[in-house]
Amino acid sequence: MARLLVDERREQLVALGLEHFGRKAYDEVSVDHIADAAGISKGLLYHYFPTKRAYYVACVERAAADLVAACTEAIPTNLPPLEQLDRGITAYLEYVRAHDVAYANLMIRGVAFPEVARIVDETRQALIDDLLAGMQTAVKLTPMLRIAMRGWVGFAETATLEWAREKTRISVVKMRDLLKSALFAILSM
Repeated sequence: MARLLVDERREQLVALGLEHFGRKAYDEVSVDHIADAAGISKGLLYHYFPTKRAYYVACVERAAADLVAACTEAIPTNLPPLEQLDRGITAYLEYVRAHDVAYANLMIRGVAFPEVARIVDETRQALIDDLLAGMQTAVKLTPMLRIAMRGWVGFAETATLEWAREKTRISVVKMRDLLKSALFAILSM
């Protein structure tokens, strides 16, 4: 196998990690299998990531960045607030549907590590900030609204997790409408 530059090898390993952690829970992923798939020794993998946990954290960081980017890129700022909301929630749901096993594993077991819990919380906050930025022209941003949004995100994550785990036939559009209805109910208080 060709010798890769440090950044290229690290990128390759994160991509492989996303594949493996995307199909199996953390405890079920073998670092030996990932090293074999990369055509390297396990020792070299540990040169890039000192522990399996550090490797997993790097993979979660990448997945979180991909999710935020997918949601952010889906929302042109020149659209009306409701259209921005539709696009943001749709992008989130499409990302979850495409990564349903990884999402379920992360939300059920993956946040046990403090580093992962921090990444998940930062990702939540980034998504809330994006939603609130799009809503600024439609609603007054108050401390109560920020609290309500955190509660809504908890509902959205739980409902989305159930949707992803059950692999229901409920469409992205119907899930989006459910999440929007819950948000509108909160905003109407």
